Amino acid sequence: MKKNLYKILKVVTLLIIVFFGLLYFFQEKIIFLPEKLDKNYNFAFENEFEELSFKTNDNTTLNGLLFKAKESKGLIFYLHGNAGSLKSWGYASDLYTKFDYDIFILDFRGFGKSDGTIKSEEQLFQDNQLVYDQLKKKYTEKDIIVIGYSIGSGMAAKLASDNNLKHLILQAPYYSLTDLVKSKFSFIPSFLLKYKIETNKFLKDCKMPITIFHGDNDNVIYYESSVKLKNQYKDKINFITLNGQSHNGINENYDYAFQLMDILKYKPKENLNSDF
Repeated sequence: MKKNLYKILKVVTLLIIVFFGLLYFFQEKIIFLPEKLDKNYNFAFENEFEELSFKTNDNTTLNGLLFKAKESKGLIFYLHGNAGSLKSWGYASDLYTKFDYDIFILDFRGFGKSDGTIKSEEQLFQDNQLVYDQLKKKYTEKDIIVIGYSIGSGMAAKLASDNNLKHLILQAPYYSLTDLVKSKFSFIPSFLLKYKIETNKFLKDCKMPITIFHGDNDNVIYYESSVKLKNQYKDKINFITLNGQSHNGINENYDYAFQLMDILKYKPKENLNSDF
């Protein structure tokens, strides 16, 4: 009996080790769900746009789209979520160009037409900074707003903490990726997580106004993540709850657009409904 029990424990232990090993070495496959696009793929959007390429320090080419407003007051640097590509994320540009801002959206490594694969959070941070530095050649920092959605929110917070931009907007942010994993999978040891992306720590060094939007019906990144960030930085953060909003679709939310219009100091040219 003891011998059989020992064999069972041995098998269970081995399975646990294999599971955690796979979790550690294949985290990128779990976190990031890119859509790859052929290099010859032609983007088709109604807004005027320019396709831009950036060479990283390790000779990887990153792809992004710069959408142009008719009367631009500045630039929005948008860091999107963990899935898809510019093929779908490009449609988010409609709202921002309508509010008189150019918007640049970057596809991370392995997404869309961007080369390479994501290997570390530090690599992500470096890529974002490199692209930001290039965009600063076209726009002054006092006219740049950084927006991060979901996985992009922590990257946006990091970028903002290292620069002097105009405003930081976080859509459905997490307190940290470690905290998010604990909330969903408490049995996973924190030391196995290569991607911690500590939004809570990055915000400490942000000197610009910060606005958080989070839907109270979000079942991907729990709503209290933003509540915790607000409680930690009471005076620094303007926290706006989007009632009934789930994780996806914030850019299409009317209340979000209305609040954004105030942040961007946009004045409707006709009646309000004609601008949506």
